[in-house]
Amino acid sequence: MKRVTIIVLDSVGCGASPDAHLYGDAGSNTLSHVAAAVPRMRLPHLATLGLGLIPEVSGIGRTEQPTACYGRMQEQSVGKDTTTGHWELAGLRLEKPFPVYPDGFPDGIIRRLEEAFGRSILGNIPASGTRIIQDLGDEHVRTGSPIVYTSADSVLQIACHESVIPLEMLYRFCEQARTIMSGEHAVGRIIARPFVGNSGDYQRTANRHDYALEPFGRTVLDLAQAAGYTVAGIGKIHDIYAGRGLTRSVRTSSNQDGIEKTIGWLGEPFDGILMVNLVDFDSRYGHRNDPEGYADALMAFDACLPDLIRALSPGELLLITADHGCDPTFPGTDHTREYVPLLAILPGMRRGLSLGTRTCFCDLAATVADFLDLPERPEGTSFRPMLERAGREP
Repeated sequence: MKRVTIIVLDSVGCGASPDAHLYGDAGSNTLSHVAAAVPRMRLPHLATLGLGLIPEVSGIGRTEQPTACYGRMQEQSVGKDTTTGHWELAGLRLEKPFPVYPDGFPDGIIRRLEEAFGRSILGNIPASGTRIIQDLGDEHVRTGSPIVYTSADSVLQIACHESVIPLEMLYRFCEQARTIMSGEHAVGRIIARPFVGNSGDYQRTANRHDYALEPFGRTVLDLAQAAGYTVAGIGKIHDIYAGRGLTRSVRTSSNQDGIEKTIGWLGEPFDGILMVNLVDFDSRYGHRNDPEGYADALMAFDACLPDLIRALSPGELLLITADHGCDPTFPGTDHTREYVPLLAILPGMRRGLSLGTRTCFCDLAATVADFLDLPERPEGTSFRPMLERAGREP
């Protein structure tokens, strides 16, 4: 079987990038700071793979005989959001940042949204998604006005109580917003943020839906699909790439659901790419400044690793990485500009090698294209020769 499985641990960064100061993120280190804040955290399987050998990663445990190739990658695109990181992982570098709205959206945009929705809007501020539904949830329930907000990322988010505005209507609002937010206002994502509950105890649900821009160029997913390969996405992958380059996709309700679906799909005989996003690290723990929950999520993933690796077939490559950081111990609730870890596992590999510091996330896309022998290659430098060397060493 010729297949590459890519698991993106959403927001699991591993140390501030050299340009982190430009984003106000100097000193951030999601992985190491979670380990320091939660001394009980143990990641034995990730440590065995070589995670603790990556520069600036501490508190994980080091091994003298890593069973995976290990390293880290530096983002070159401008920005630190999910779309930017995933696009670069797939071979597209963003030279111009998506627009952000630290003071809320312009009056003209709000008027167009209200006209499209047929009702007034609440919010229009940068905010934590869990905080704003507590602050404005009662008024929303009373008036039926959608809550519109943003963050440090290039997003327009719409929060509605599922009993006040049905999901179908919320999704239609997001589709209308996606059309309005074009040109100079083309944000990376429009996000539906449904919630339930009662006053003082509103909770977001798993019915989130992202409406991303289409990638501006061909990704390695597009290239693999064009070459006749199956390209499957689990979790947010369909939303992040606007469905482009995918032949199959499925949504998930949690990290555990995503892991179980991944193991299931690894048991199916198909060649190509299986790309997975595990979002709980970011959405449930990073943005909520919850290192304890973050550590628990990492330990839960670590516990599933043996089953994931056993599900690999000969001729298959597993890549584990991230798209940005979201240090839950760092001031604020936004993403952090960090290196991301890189672990590469081949079935039967007995001793891994250091992949060093890759200067662009695109190296992952280039390696995937090289591994699948695609006739067209994305930007980046393949580390496939290093994997083959590791695979041959006793």
